[in-house]
Amino acid sequence: MIKAENLSKTYGEQTVLNLENLDIPKGQSFGLVGNNGAGKTTFFSLLLDLIQPTTGKVLNNEIEVAKSEDWKPFTSAFIDESFLIGYLTPEEYFYFIGELRGRNKADVDAMLAPFEDFFHGEILGQKKYLRDLSKGNQKKVGIVASFIGDPEVIILDEPFANLDPTTQIRLKAIIRDLAANKDVTILVSSHDLMHVTEVCERIVVLNKGEIVKDIATSKETLRELESFFAG
Repeated sequence: MIKAENLSKTYGEQTVLNLENLDIPKGQSFGLVGNNGAGKTTFFSLLLDLIQPTTGKVLNNEIEVAKSEDWKPFTSAFIDESFLIGYLTPEEYFYFIGELRGRNKADVDAMLAPFEDFFHGEILGQKKYLRDLSKGNQKKVGIVASFIGDPEVIILDEPFANLDPTTQIRLKAIIRDLAANKDVTILVSSHDLMHVTEVCERIVVLNKGEIVKDIATSKETLRELESFFAG
């Protein structure tokens, strides 16, 4: 589904990402971990055509993302609050995203209904603008908005940050369900090793822009990752 071929990104003399080959099959829940500056967000930005590669290319369902926009209808993401529109209420934002993805208000309302527990009564019907919500509630809106339109690829950068423990648990269940039951390819980056090992069937470790580990998740994965990052 997702392929990176000879992909690199360089700023001046510093190479921040260098992936000779990375293949993420359809339906896989894929975790990306690494310290700050490892290249995680750079990879996601290249995948979403937010920045241009220095060399190589990214393919999404055999479409080169830098040369065509045909991947956009089946791909969604939430990277950070810059994806939101601060002067809209959550409802207005959900309907806006729904319209972009060919869904009417009734479709969006039906899609939102199962997320009542996830919102915990703090999102819908509050008559607040997105800019006035807490960081955690802004993240809830952005994550759920990425599910609108039944995308085949969902990209989430640090989705567990700023969420309370109850919401983190609910989000992990949502991610597992999407990957297991809807054949959705989910890419998750996180600094939280426990969370990512619980929701991802495969984990890649980046260090200084390069892949240093590519692990099929097992009972030993968390211990292996902790040992690696402990030095």
